[in-house]
Amino acid sequence: MPSTAPDAYHLRPIRHEDDAAMAAIIRSVMPEFGASGCGFAINDPEVDWMSKAYAKPLHAYFVIERDGQVLGGGGIAPLEGGEASVCELRKMYFLPQARGLGAGTAMMARCLDAARDAGFQQCYLETLTGMDAAMRLYERSGFHRIDQPIGATGHGGCNTFYLRDL
Repeated sequence: MPSTAPDAYHLRPIRHEDDAAMAAIIRSVMPEFGASGCGFAINDPEVDWMSKAYAKPLHAYFVIERDGQVLGGGGIAPLEGGEASVCELRKMYFLPQARGLGAGTAMMARCLDAARDAGFQQCYLETLTGMDAAMRLYERSGFHRIDQPIGATGHGGCNTFYLRDL
C-alpha cells in the first residue's frame, strides 16, 4: 500500500525538464472536469513552457514530485488587467494519484507564501462548477467567493471566482 504521509512527495520550483509533464497533466486533468475548448487555461500558450513563463519577475510555479514523477503543480502571477497588488493563483492541477495526500494544502501554502514574498496584498482565482474538492481547499485556505471576475484572464469558461487577502 502506498504511503500517504506528507513526506511521500516533494514540492519544489518547476524546472525546464518538468514542462512536458506539466503540459500533459494540465491537458489530462482539465477535461476531467469539463474544462476544454475555448475560455479555459488548457489553451494558454504557456502550458507548453511553464518553466519559462513563470521565470519572470513576480511569478512562481511549483511542482509536486513523488518517486521522480511530477504529479501536479500550481503557481502565482500578477493578475492580468488587475491591480498591481493582486496576484492570481494559476494552473493548480494534480493527477488523481496526488489527490488526498495533502499535496493541495502544501501547494496552496507555498503559493501564498510566494505571493506574500512578492509583495502582493490579495490573491484571486477562477474555477469551474464541479471542481468541488478544489473549492473546499480554496475556502479552507481563506478564499471567499466573489460575484464576478476581476482582471482580464481570458478564461471566460470559468464561472466561480475567489479572492483572499494576504
